[in-house]
Amino acid sequence: MGVTETPVIVVTGGTRGIGHGLARELVARGARVVICGRTGVDEAAGELGATGVVADMTDRAQVEALWDKAASLGPVAHWINNAGVSTTRRPLGELPADQIHTVVGANLIGVLHGSAVASHGMLAQGGGTVWNMEGLGSDGRAVPGLLPYGATKRAVTYVTDALAKELKGTPVKAAHLSPGMVVTDLLLQDYDPAELEKAKKIFNILADRVETVTPWLAERILAGTGNGGRVAWLTRRKAAARFATAGFRKRDLFG
Repeated sequence: MGVTETPVIVVTGGTRGIGHGLARELVARGARVVICGRTGVDEAAGELGATGVVADMTDRAQVEALWDKAASLGPVAHWINNAGVSTTRRPLGELPADQIHTVVGANLIGVLHGSAVASHGMLAQGGGTVWNMEGLGSDGRAVPGLLPYGATKRAVTYVTDALAKELKGTPVKAAHLSPGMVVTDLLLQDYDPAELEKAKKIFNILADRVETVTPWLAERILAGTGNGGRVAWLTRRKAAARFATAGFRKRDLFG
């Protein structure tokens, strides 16, 4: 696949949060962006200047239709599996079964379908990169109350590593995309007021706003990485430095 002046990029779950911010930054950098979601797609696409497709990533036929729409605009340079949800913060034994099914479906089945469809299409067109979004649990940390979410993100890391091995020697790459801790509805959902106030102390050290992280991510997606590579905003070194300077470097992400 030759280099195009206007790359076509798919961002799943691009109607809000990190996906929405990332789509905005990629459009601003001249990309032809296709977003998908189950609701609010037309409104978000109109606001962003992107192409919108209603798609449930757990439905293989709908994922294939998303690929077809994107490919009709030109070779798909990047496919970003960003769509994801979380459960309420409860011990596993207290979680309703439907929440577990929803999280595993969106965060893992959706990534598997997206990776399968995108890698197959990219092999046929001669190149491209599949990016899978990491999150809490990807690095092996276990957080009580978020077991299904963390388990799916740990699995996504495996999916990406294994896909990179399957694609070795081809013109298609699989890579990890790690935004770190970002202040979105997903991060803040389901806290009671007292717990949220405690959590904000950590968030103000480690977290960042969407508009801070997504321009950096967009630049590095467009620059590309090697097969199996990782683009990570919040590295261990950066996190350690923030804790070390937290006493005199005050940040307020919620003011």
